[in-house]
Amino acid sequence: MEIAPGVEVNERISFGKPVIKGARVPVELVLGKLAGGMGFEEVMREYEITLENILAALDYASKVEPIVA
Repeated sequence: MEIAPGVEVNERISFGKPVIKGARVPVELVLGKLAGGMGFEEVMREYEITLENILAALDYASKVEPIVA
């Protein structure tokens, strides 16, 4: 099920965590790599995703309420 443009969830993929639509790459992985210093080009090459996929992950993350433990 698409929960945001370019982002989907499926209980059979990554334990139901949000992933890049059609790529099965978890959104949290993309965000973590960018936060850790990887550049867009490197993330795109490493995980075989597009710039649009990265932008979809960033857009989704900007709209999700943070979980506070």
